[in-house]
Amino acid sequence: MNNPGIKDEISSDEQIEQIRKRKQEGIDIPLKEQVQGKENSTLFEDVLLMHNALPEIDYDKIDLTTTFLNKKFSAPLIIDSMTGGTDEAFVINKRLGEIAENYGLGMGLGSQRAGLRSDKLVESYSIARKVAPTAFLIANIGGAQLAEGLSKNDVIRIIKMVDANALAIHLNPLQELIQPEGEPRFSGILKKISEIIGEIEVPVIVKEVGSGISPQVAIKLQQVGTSSINIAGAGGTSWAGIEKIRADNMNHHIKSNLGALFWDWGIPTALSIILVSSAISIPIISSGGLRNGLEVAKSLILGAQMCAMAYPFLRKASESESSLDDFTQLVLAQIKSTMFLVGASNLDALRNTRYILKDKLATMLNSYELSKRN
Repeated sequence: MNNPGIKDEISSDEQIEQIRKRKQEGIDIPLKEQVQGKENSTLFEDVLLMHNALPEIDYDKIDLTTTFLNKKFSAPLIIDSMTGGTDEAFVINKRLGEIAENYGLGMGLGSQRAGLRSDKLVESYSIARKVAPTAFLIANIGGAQLAEGLSKNDVIRIIKMVDANALAIHLNPLQELIQPEGEPRFSGILKKISEIIGEIEVPVIVKEVGSGISPQVAIKLQQVGTSSINIAGAGGTSWAGIEKIRADNMNHHIKSNLGALFWDWGIPTALSIILVSSAISIPIISSGGLRNGLEVAKSLILGAQMCAMAYPFLRKASESESSLDDFTQLVLAQIKSTMFLVGASNLDALRNTRYILKDKLATMLNSYELSKRN
């Protein structure tokens, strides 16, 4: 692939078609194939919340509002970065943008490198701002592309493409490793992140894409001025699995083998939240395999300030506007129901809810603490 950091001219039709094909596969494979975690899980099942038989609150007065990066949200929920660059992505981002606007949620765009390659692909991203004029939108570019030479002007173009309130820089070493066209060159990314933070006006969120963030990485990101970290842990959609299927289709034996071997690679989401929240002071976004409002509530109790979902919203957005709207209402009801059952009238009270860690998650956490002492 050509270096996106030094390309301002319109790419050839062949290059554009290659981008569209890869972006379309990024939609089709998660929806049509089994690419969720196999043996790994988020470990939210090992977080036991204490039932409150005397909640002393009214369900209809429970308050989900919160403030994140100086923006007020109606609920602590972000529609996570997913797609762009295809006709179907245009429809999906339009529907997701409308939901974000109507319900006061945040929304992240898929990697916008395709929008830099061709003006023809920009609209599949910019439609989100068109239908969501007041929503908190997050632009998105890869850390690997920064290391390859993506310029400050390119980053500014990406932000302006959707009039973004924040920029997400995604870290995806596993995906780049398995992807047939991948660019597993990560030297100097932290320095590039630091430089971008100093050069742009919007907050920078650094996110994984499904393998989790360790406390050691989180500390480094906080030290260079990152505004928030999306830990995106393991246990949900496996990008190694997605890229394995693509490698199979391209008869790429080594990449396919690596995809199978590292299918479940990563730090489970619940464990990543606990470890990172105890190591840094900047706000954490929980994502990676969240499937319902109960898991959102557990994330907030464990230490996250916001939560993000990708696959569930993608699946519903690909079906219909009504399916997407119904799902959004359901998730919000699930969050409120969990709060009612633990006796939390607002998110501050929820975050102070006591919990018990059991089974695999408790064992992992204890093992990690022991390893630090040795």
